[in-house]
Amino acid sequence: MKFFLDTANLRDIEEAASWGVLAGVTTNPSLYAREGGRLADFHAHIQRICEICDGPVSAETVGLVRDEIVREGVELAALAPNVVVKVPVMPEGLAATRTLAEKGIDVNMTLCFTVPQALLAARAGARYVSPFVGRFDDISEDGLEHLGNMVVALNNYDFGHPVEVITASVRHNQHVVAAALMGADIATVPFGVLEKLVKHPLTDRGLEAFLADWEKVKNA
Repeated sequence: MKFFLDTANLRDIEEAASWGVLAGVTTNPSLYAREGGRLADFHAHIQRICEICDGPVSAETVGLVRDEIVREGVELAALAPNVVVKVPVMPEGLAATRTLAEKGIDVNMTLCFTVPQALLAARAGARYVSPFVGRFDDISEDGLEHLGNMVVALNNYDFGHPVEVITASVRHNQHVVAAALMGADIATVPFGVLEKLVKHPLTDRGLEAFLADWEKVKNA
């Protein structure tokens, strides 16, 4: 499994990149707004993320009709070679994804909640499909069950191009564990979740014991 960071916070991206585990970044309008971002600075912000992370960086379009989505997607893709254009799953988004894919631009189809949506996204040419797990949990449905169904369905077919599943809307460690066991290719997580993934109380306890014993060695 590859780990992406789901954020627009530059400091968090820099820290995750320093660990040597960051394979990509996903952003969206809400995450950028959370950082106090301004429209005039958006392109420069995406370019800075692409400088920090050399993996795929998803930047989302906001147009609602295919021509607008394509125009925005072409502009975003021109910002850096590792930009992936993020497009919502909807009829106009599917049409735009086909056009962008024909132009050689990688697309991440987002807000995916059903098997048919995932299959249609892949068939339209999406390089990545992003099922949202946590948002199902918010309405008392099993988001992991939906994710597993999408992973199985996508693996049943050859779409003529690589398609990777990005587990999105990740809220806690168990989302990541279950997604990995299902064979999801990627988990995109908030920095707080990434921090928790590396921690365990037994690890902390073992480290404390090792250091205490080493002090005995030094003082012997």
